Amino acid sequence: MISSSIYAKDDFGKYPEAIQTALNYLKSNDFTKMETGVYEIQGKEIYAQVMDAQTGDMSERRPEVHEKYIDVQFLATGKERLGFTPDTGNYQVEERFDDRDLIFYKSVENEGFIQAVPGCFNIFFPSDVHRPAVAAEEPMTIRKVVVKVSISLL
Repeated sequence: MISSSIYAKDDFGKYPEAIQTALNYLKSNDFTKMETGVYEIQGKEIYAQVMDAQTGDMSERRPEVHEKYIDVQFLATGKERLGFTPDTGNYQVEERFDDRDLIFYKSVENEGFIQAVPGCFNIFFPSDVHRPAVAAEEPMTIRKVVVKVSISLL
């Protein structure tokens, strides 16, 4: 997992090219003025999902992983907490959606949390369990962008 801000003093040159592409897309768009939906950046290899989400209690949000894509999650408006922990391979699958590259776990251990504010990005690799959209203080609607990067590009 990598956590930073698009406003950080960094040209993103230390990241793999596919991650740089995702970060440059985040840096060069005003997502508060875009419609929700899916935007292709590099076909199905790199694409963005612009969404409005409601944050909620941790018990209402499930830990998840992806096998084929890296998530570059970006917060455009609001505040959210994101849970994270390594995928040990020992967690029980609650639900699996292969067509969406989405696996939900029943529970995880040793979960840490970070608070995201506008401009924050968090990169979750297939080895990172993450729990998005946990309320930071109180539930709120957030504008979030998730850039999906195919692991085949790394």
